[in-house]
Amino acid sequence: MVNEDKEKIDLEDVPGLGRITALKLRSAGINSVKQLALYTAEEIEEIAKIDPGRASKILKNARALIKSGTKIYTMEEFEKEQYNKALLSTGVKSIDELLNGGLEPASIYEFAGEFGSGKTQLCHQLAVMVQLSKNKGGVGGKVFYIDTEGTFSPERIHKIATRFGLDLSLAVKNIYYARPINVEYLEDLVKGELIRYVEEVDVKLIIIDSIIALYRAEFKGREFLARRQQRINYILDWLKRIGKSYYIYVVITNQIITAPTGFATIKIPAGGNIIAHASTHRFLLKKADKVWKIESLDSPKIPKGKTALFRISDDGLLSV
Repeated sequence: MVNEDKEKIDLEDVPGLGRITALKLRSAGINSVKQLALYTAEEIEEIAKIDPGRASKILKNARALIKSGTKIYTMEEFEKEQYNKALLSTGVKSIDELLNGGLEPASIYEFAGEFGSGKTQLCHQLAVMVQLSKNKGGVGGKVFYIDTEGTFSPERIHKIATRFGLDLSLAVKNIYYARPINVEYLEDLVKGELIRYVEEVDVKLIIIDSIIALYRAEFKGREFLARRQQRINYILDWLKRIGKSYYIYVVITNQIITAPTGFATIKIPAGGNIIAHASTHRFLLKKADKVWKIESLDSPKIPKGKTALFRISDDGLLSV
């Protein structure tokens, strides 16, 4: 349950934001000034039914109140911050080596693959790893797990947690689970309740398994393709806002489609350029002979085509 006792600045403390507007914002799931600062003026205009000028002023005042803005670095400061990032281990040495030590915060990691390629198993393992202390590869945080395909397995969590020596009574309390039934539920969840848990119960990892499933089911046919891509772009933009503002880890999984290229066909992640551009690091998972392989598709830090091998056992992912 979310802790409501944590001290925070109220919406009414924002200059220019009155009681009625605050009520409208809370009704839309906006419960804190920091969460409000994530929105654009156009979004606030639509939610609160106020004019664009007032919406812009409210947002400017909100960001000033919490000292939120674009930080300017020297290159020396930027390099130092990059070096000091707390990396989240996958619990698999070979994959961590591929990732240059583990997952970094404020980035979107996309793991694509066919059924049985290990995407969901990796998500389960990360949901456990994030809870471990830093000296064990974790960051001592909690996870918000959004399951769009109904593949989440408490039994698998129990086995992985036991393998890593995590108290089961704590492990099951530190995983917040949601299964949205359609795109609207998913988008409302990400913009609303998810952020409350990030702010109030120390959620440090967001997992969406998978990002594409509800959109492919709801927006069928080529006539809906443009609308589908716009909506996917919107939720990915929100994940980037949350990841950067709260400095947390974001993981999405993706499905595979077959695409023709000349005389052959290849398997590529679904979602086209929208997901490709939004994801910071993209990987393809596939099963080989008795082992599984993860390959870098696109990353600012990891060479394209670089791979790592791993195995899947009853108690999680293992190095080969």
